[in-house]
Amino acid sequence: MRIAMTSVFVDDQAKALKFYTDTLGFVTKHDVPVGEDRWLTVTSADEPDGTELLLEPNGHPAVAPFTQALVADGIPFAQFAVDDVEAECTRLRGLGVRFTQEPTTMGPVTTAVFDDTCGNLIQIIQQNE
Repeated sequence: MRIAMTSVFVDDQAKALKFYTDTLGFVTKHDVPVGEDRWLTVTSADEPDGTELLLEPNGHPAVAPFTQALVADGIPFAQFAVDDVEAECTRLRGLGVRFTQEPTTMGPVTTAVFDDTCGNLIQIIQQNE
């Protein structure tokens, strides 16, 4: 068994696609119209055949209260691995990304948390050697 796809709920798929590709550097894998929404996935530019991230519309009534509660409590919805948290924070800040947690070392990892502009907090993590 392996993880082929995971998702984040987004309040606007077009805005999310722009942020996740233009700002974070992911690449579009699938963009298929499905009624009013799209089956919209992105992958790592380094692993285009790797795990897909579905930019899932947040239309279900349970989603807004759930994601709002996570953001209010400062809890990230997803986590992405990076080689260097400090360098990635510098790069993303230069693109206007707002961080809610500065780089913090916690034993074997360093993490930081940012706002994805689409309703989520996202954590980036670096494994420390």
